Amino acid sequence: MCLECKRYIKEGDSVSQFDSICEVQSDKASVTITSRYDGIIRKLHYNLDEIAYVGKPLVDIEIDASKGVAPEEDVVETPPMSHEEHTHQEIKGHKTLATPAVRRLAMENNIKLSEVVGTGKDNRILKEDILNYLAKQTGAILPPSPKGEIIPPLPKSETVPAAPKDKARKIPLPVSRPLVFSGKDKTEPITGFHKAMVKTMSAALKIPHFGYCDEIDLTQLVQLREELKPLAQIRGVKLSFMPFFIKAASLGLLQYPILNASLDESCQNVTYKASHNIGVAMDTEQGLIVPNVKNVQVCSVFEIASELNRLQALGSAGQLGTNDLTGGTFTLSNIGTIGGTYTKPVILPPEVAIGALGKIQVLPRFNGKGEVFKAQIMNVSWSADHRIIDGATMARFSNLWKSYLENPASMLLDLK
Repeated sequence: MCLECKRYIKEGDSVSQFDSICEVQSDKASVTITSRYDGIIRKLHYNLDEIAYVGKPLVDIEIDASKGVAPEEDVVETPPMSHEEHTHQEIKGHKTLATPAVRRLAMENNIKLSEVVGTGKDNRILKEDILNYLAKQTGAILPPSPKGEIIPPLPKSETVPAAPKDKARKIPLPVSRPLVFSGKDKTEPITGFHKAMVKTMSAALKIPHFGYCDEIDLTQLVQLREELKPLAQIRGVKLSFMPFFIKAASLGLLQYPILNASLDESCQNVTYKASHNIGVAMDTEQGLIVPNVKNVQVCSVFEIASELNRLQALGSAGQLGTNDLTGGTFTLSNIGTIGGTYTKPVILPPEVAIGALGKIQVLPRFNGKGEVFKAQIMNVSWSADHRIIDGATMARFSNLWKSYLENPASMLLDLK
């Protein structure tokens, strides 16, 4: 295994514990490596954007021999810990207990853990302690969630805008990038998430795809979301349509579990997945990534929205972990946020189905009385593995998913 490396330090720099040394990116995740020691950088074993090999020295740090540690230490890259693993670090003579996620939060906000009072067991520093410390420094007031969890305030850019009154509908203009013409060919190696896309799409070509398309009337869902958005914002969560799409898909997968399955390489066994780990395709500066929301079958719409907010923030920063990017069982791609109505999505093996959502459009439709009314229409395109899924199964699943979204109240009957 190898990693693409970006560094934050140079030879001769002084570093302290938890200072960022470099960012490493594999084809599955991006992780920041921090210093375990106070000392001086004596040697860098890799240059910028070079491939670093796991288990090999990354950097030499000269530390004070009087502290009872060898005068020079090789820092070796190791796989990142899971969020459940806890670490104990010696700081100023006492142990500071915190999870890797909490340490990352502190590091991103330039907070020294030694200055934070832990309220957890054995004085463990919790996420709430970091947020409270940050709030005291900035004077912000953090609203409590129903479970008492402290939630950071939304950035000003994410506040709910007031509904426009009697204003002409603005036509969105495509975002264009500045034209660059060098007159020379340029060759670059395929690395990081792009390398993962090459592997995944090459494997996807072995799957016999078939497609199924339909349109969904989201008029009632649009109204429901407008009513719930302010409530979600009070809890510190931005509510989009995607949590409803994901939850409706999970309810449909309970009825059609073959769509939440995987097929072995010899095509002899089908494994029905107990968890609904629904992936969401995201377009980022690093390329196409597909993190997934775990165990959607036991999550509320609000919980799904909260997790999506977290994944989108990490995805934009290029900091999604391996756990976020692996283990998916079913995927939805919201291509409509960029444009287009129909597409032909490619299945992400070992999954067996994927859906692509088009943009929501205001279009004329007829009601039961033959009267024309203004409807919020979205198109959906499904692709499925034709080796184990037939068209009728895909159509029935799509019809059920459609019924939940066109009549959101009907979802209440099947929620657990």
